[in-house]
Amino acid sequence: MKKYDVIIVGAGASGLVAAAQLVQRKKNVLIIDMGNSPARKVAISGGGKCNFTNLAADFNHYFGKNPRFVCSALARWTPNNTLNWVRAHKIAVYEKEPGRYFCKNGSEDIINALLRDIGNPDIKYNTSVKNIEKNDDKFFVQTTKGDFWAKSIIIATGGLSYPHLGVSNIGHQIAKKFGHKIEPVRPALCAIKTKSLSSELSGISLQAEITINKKKIKDDLLFTHFGIGGPVAYRATLYGGSEMTINFAPDKNVLELLKSVKKENGKRTVANILSEILPNRLARFLCDDTRHIADLRDNELKQIATKVNSFVIDDASAIGMQSAEVTFGGVSTEQISSKTMESKLCNGLYFTGEVIDITGDLGGYNLQWAFSSGFVAGLNA
Repeated sequence: MKKYDVIIVGAGASGLVAAAQLVQRKKNVLIIDMGNSPARKVAISGGGKCNFTNLAADFNHYFGKNPRFVCSALARWTPNNTLNWVRAHKIAVYEKEPGRYFCKNGSEDIINALLRDIGNPDIKYNTSVKNIEKNDDKFFVQTTKGDFWAKSIIIATGGLSYPHLGVSNIGHQIAKKFGHKIEPVRPALCAIKTKSLSSELSGISLQAEITINKKKIKDDLLFTHFGIGGPVAYRATLYGGSEMTINFAPDKNVLELLKSVKKENGKRTVANILSEILPNRLARFLCDDTRHIADLRDNELKQIATKVNSFVIDDASAIGMQSAEVTFGGVSTEQISSKTMESKLCNGLYFTGEVIDITGDLGGYNLQWAFSSGFVAGLNA
């Protein structure tokens, strides 16, 4: 039975970053992953271009029971550290929006850099953890490819999104085995299903503002055959809840616009007026009244304007884990040290990345969390 200083469960970004720090510290490391390749979610992130960091990363861009949990790790490995690391590996990058960085040549550059940093430690792919026990300050790990000992264990298994990439809830199972609380998990950063909108709107895109749980989010919206997608919908899923309102013209007071046109040119139709500020199909979905606007009472104009500026959806639901970018929820931060990523309940047990109840906003925040938390765990395990 082979013995190691540290066994890392999960070969995603946070696990590989942790491994790099351990290798620098001359630790003997084993990485176990149930998939057939490393960093599979990194490979598809950012549409294959890997949005690897955001310079605006701070606790305001993270979600969970305690978003401030990220502060210590982000201070130890900052977005600038990530950017400098990428440049040190001579990876070509571009800034899509201020502070939001992607790889010019694709995600493989990031994956290859992560692998170069760890050299040649033992990595066992297509390997599942069956059980972990702790005896005499050492962890006994049973896997489908043998049994191993280690002084420390890092759980870097990620979340449950993209099940086709080979994921499981083993990280949560291990945490529960050692007494950790698991905050309820659900899909996040994904499209939203609703029956309140027509499939005939599919393909339309525009900037919109969603209000959900008293939070306003303004970003691009894309209509789909089952509801809405695009950044504004993805970000709305971070706030939970099935009720939301959508402002399809966030920069327009539509009621005032309609009243003004009614006074100036009463022969125009509302659908025609709306089509000047909205895509035509959406305008006619919201109001297909063919009467002249002069024939509509002010309370009718108000009802139409409300549909544009505050369209109510009361049956919103995230489309599911199969296409969610991240998993909301996970191992409670209450029982993990934010300074070391070590369990407060079991010495030598560490957690990193998405398996923890920390979820980042859209825009590179989740990979930054993977880097930061992995770095801290690798320094301490």
